[in-house]
Amino acid sequence: MATLTVKQYDALEDAIRDGRRISISHRHQDIMVIPMRLVLRNRREAIEARHPTTGDPVIIWIDEADAIEVVR
Repeated sequence: MATLTVKQYDALEDAIRDGRRISISHRHQDIMVIPMRLVLRNRREAIEARHPTTGDPVIIWIDEADAIEVVR
């Protein structure tokens, strides 16, 4: 997944604003995180997030994700 659609960006921004969880498929694993912000690092988009149970920081590179879905 190289880029997100406009609809996916809107859903991601809503999840960041509302503190909702997102599910990310990455290398045949599903990761559940709480996104904190969307950033640009070295010309790559990343989601800065926190693990919902431990609170540990997690960085997800959008171009490495297979799928991103907001959990309702």
